[in-house]
Amino acid sequence: MNAHRQRLDRIINDNTTRKGRIFDYGVQLLIFISLTAYAIETLPDNTPRVRAVLKTIELVSAVLFTIEYVLRIYVARKPFRYIFSFYGIVDFLAILPFLLGATIDLRSLRAFRIFRIFRAFKLIRYNRALNRFHIAAKLVKEEVILFLIVTGIFLFLASAGIYYFENEAQPEVFSSIFSSAWWAIVTLTTVGYGDVYPVTVGGKMFTFFILMLGVGIVTIPAGLVASALTKAREIEQQAEAEKDEDQ
Repeated sequence: MNAHRQRLDRIINDNTTRKGRIFDYGVQLLIFISLTAYAIETLPDNTPRVRAVLKTIELVSAVLFTIEYVLRIYVARKPFRYIFSFYGIVDFLAILPFLLGATIDLRSLRAFRIFRIFRAFKLIRYNRALNRFHIAAKLVKEEVILFLIVTGIFLFLASAGIYYFENEAQPEVFSSIFSSAWWAIVTLTTVGYGDVYPVTVGGKMFTFFILMLGVGIVTIPAGLVASALTKAREIEQQAEAEKDEDQ
């Protein structure tokens, strides 16, 4: 990496320097302004002048985010690794509406404007506490995948079970395993909207056991995240200690 790229890399990726902090705070401010403008844009009674100002804010924000994205690719030691990383994908989705709007009629692409909300995720990079969640997600990735698989199995079993007990009594509500899946979801997550519920004795008893399982399903992710965040803090402190020793 040449000297010019090294200087840019320190500014963009090292917030311990003065220029790095200015860059970080500037991007954070730009994100807040962009998201606020996006929210105001949804108001139904905006005047033409307000809409023009919001359009200008969006244009300036999108251009600056695009420049930031290109610079991060430029200073990255492995550009493709950054492009397909979590932050790289978020950065790309944040500017996607602007890139599409520059080449295609936006009237047919209004749905893509929702990607502007991904700019909120860009804040994770600039906040140490939020960044721990990113580290924690990496630490418990395999456990979360296993948890989701097991939850999917329980969801299917709950849907099939309530269909067996309630289909004859409520054929219009529990008409199939697929239609019964809504009841299984709100029961396993202990939400219990009350819009769909069993009326048979067998269905009520089955619901009791599903509710017990649901309590465990809700608490397991909380435990995984809590332990991972503790580990993430230890990793962060160790990295800071090693950095201090190098200096």
